[in-house]
Amino acid sequence: MISLGYINSDTVLRFGPYAFHLHQRLVLEGDQPLRLGGRALDILQVLVEHAGSVVSKDELIAKVWPRSVVEEINLRVHIAALRRAFRDGEGGHCYIVNIPQRGYSFVAPVQQASELMPISCAPAHKPQHNLPARLTSITGRDAVVGSLVRQLPIRRCMTLVGPCGIGKTTVALRVGELLLQHYRDGVWRVDLAMIDDPAQVEDHLTRTLALETGTTLDVLRQRHALLILDNCEHLLERCRALVERLLDSAPRLSILITSREPLLATGEALLALPPLVVPPISALHSVDEVMGYSAAQLFVSRARARQQGFSLREQDLRAVREICRRLDGLPLAIELAAAQIDALALVGLQAQLDNCFQLLTQGRRTAVPRHQTLKAALDWSYERLSPVEQTVLQRLAVFKSAFTLDAAMGVVSCATLLSASLNKVLESLALKSLLSREQASGITRYRFLNTTRSYALEKLEHSGALRTFEMRYADYISQSHRRSGRQVGLQLAE
Repeated sequence: MISLGYINSDTVLRFGPYAFHLHQRLVLEGDQPLRLGGRALDILQVLVEHAGSVVSKDELIAKVWPRSVVEEINLRVHIAALRRAFRDGEGGHCYIVNIPQRGYSFVAPVQQASELMPISCAPAHKPQHNLPARLTSITGRDAVVGSLVRQLPIRRCMTLVGPCGIGKTTVALRVGELLLQHYRDGVWRVDLAMIDDPAQVEDHLTRTLALETGTTLDVLRQRHALLILDNCEHLLERCRALVERLLDSAPRLSILITSREPLLATGEALLALPPLVVPPISALHSVDEVMGYSAAQLFVSRARARQQGFSLREQDLRAVREICRRLDGLPLAIELAAAQIDALALVGLQAQLDNCFQLLTQGRRTAVPRHQTLKAALDWSYERLSPVEQTVLQRLAVFKSAFTLDAAMGVVSCATLLSASLNKVLESLALKSLLSREQASGITRYRFLNTTRSYALEKLEHSGALRTFEMRYADYISQSHRRSGRQVGLQLAE
């Protein structure tokens, strides 16, 4: 058995043709990464670190799902996935065996590398990077981080998309940390939030990489590196052109992009970053069960950092769930709310949710102004919409739940906003992450985040048109009921 006391995050564990890089949460067969989920990797790590010994099912579940109540079938599903990935049992190789009535054992010989070599198998080389030091833990992002770590070396260009405050930069930087040892020439973040002029994009890249003017493409052509182009949404066309040139001229370069909308570049693969998971009502009977959900984990973690001795109690569960739900599971909003725990306590926070933009004012002082608070981020996005997009966003805010294109046409269209152009505007707002798009039973529906809807509703009220479109919304629902009875459910209901 490998002693747990001697394993650290930089260790490589080797068995058969496989190498398990613990720091990067990556398993390679030769130089090809295996497609394994986060839970499967957790199970594998426990089994490999206890190679030659039997690990009981209860112990595995306790280590892999420490804050959740799960059925044994979940464990069996991930064990089966591991066996498939390792072609367990084929060609005389056997890695994971089931010991009846006892548990599982990793039976193949395991070697621990004395020092971590770059995954490219090049000679040892100290990674170079300009990644900022991470001051807090990352919550609820193991699956998406693992997916990016596995896919980036193969796909080369991936864009992480999502609305403001969802944590795109946090995830991208974590991916960069985990891939440092893979890229011989390091990982470099280029923060485009620092500039507004599209003409400065290439110069900003050159300065960030400390290169001589005019040499950027020639230098990068030779490099095995990862570029993180962060906050690209306001410079889409210039970033698209730059990325396509880099991919074409620098074959060993990988690019990870963060943006509120896709670049639509050739070769770009998209990964939408979901919100953190909010506890369902069914979880409210148990502190441990609520703490199995990432939105609650983040709130409690940040509240403890703010208020010494903060502890989640059963009587707090409903309030914490409501705070996380009303804030859409957005990490930035949850962090800003938790920062007010000293001043308002949980009851005060919950009471202030209707005024969420006044509540979430203690921003990140080190960020550029448009990233300091949720309202600042939404202001920045809103100001970059066309007048028609601004008008539609405001008027759609009267919808309290998901809606179809037909429903939107019935409520927000008028003499100056024709139905024929509305579909294009809805698609544009969805691309910009101001609406989410859902497909179910062949029907496309659009939906607001609560925070975005509150923002748009406030804009509609300031325009003086709130009452008008609330009445149009009510009339539309009434007419839909009269025309088709239950059919309104297909138009509006979740």
